[in-house]
Amino acid sequence: MTRKKVKLQYISNDSARKATFKKRKKGLMKKVSELTTLCGIDACAIVYSPYDSQPEIWPSPGGVQRVLSRFKKLPEMEQSKKMVNQESFLRQRIAKANEQLKKMSKDNREKEMTEVMFQGLAGKPLLNLNLMDLNDLGWLIEQNLKDINKRVDLLTKGPHNSQVPLSSTMAGASGTMVAPPDAALDRTGGMEMNMDAMQRQQQWFTDMMHSHDHVGFGGDDMMFPFADGNHNNLWSNPFFP
Repeated sequence: MTRKKVKLQYISNDSARKATFKKRKKGLMKKVSELTTLCGIDACAIVYSPYDSQPEIWPSPGGVQRVLSRFKKLPEMEQSKKMVNQESFLRQRIAKANEQLKKMSKDNREKEMTEVMFQGLAGKPLLNLNLMDLNDLGWLIEQNLKDINKRVDLLTKGPHNSQVPLSSTMAGASGTMVAPPDAALDRTGGMEMNMDAMQRQQQWFTDMMHSHDHVGFGGDDMMFPFADGNHNNLWSNPFFP
């Protein structure tokens, strides 16, 4: 049977609060003892409560004095470096959760626009796209055009361009790329055939960018929601491994 999740808030009932205090104080002292034994570190605990006239300490008054003296010898910056109260701890957790949410939202948005782009490549009509969708899709297409141009330059100018593997076949909206069987091409004609395929793909992107049916794609004066510096790594080369 799983334990019931405890709601972290002040216990208003006096008897329940007192019982909880005794139970958790005992557990806290036990954990401090285990921590010092298992990890071989110095630690102490001082607990004040309205139920006792004297504070409860662990392991002993001398042990507490030894740990506190060692702590006070540290510079003030070191003393407060990892100190948090309840408010600052919660703020840190909230900030971390917000960062994770932001990252996940960006990843989902990029995957969504990649799905739309592959639908366009498959010849499906791109319907129900608002201005933000068009801006994001335009940015994505622009980045892929740059990647295609870089690969074309690499293949045409590289000293060993005949041995560069190509992946010009798309497997659909999943984004999985499949290399042709003759990925390792010779110098007699295979390269020209694959270069033609790449140029046709590049021309398709160019036509799509300038099509009147997709007004709002690209443009230097457009701001895209996820078109920031982080895309250099995230979208380094989605078409070619």
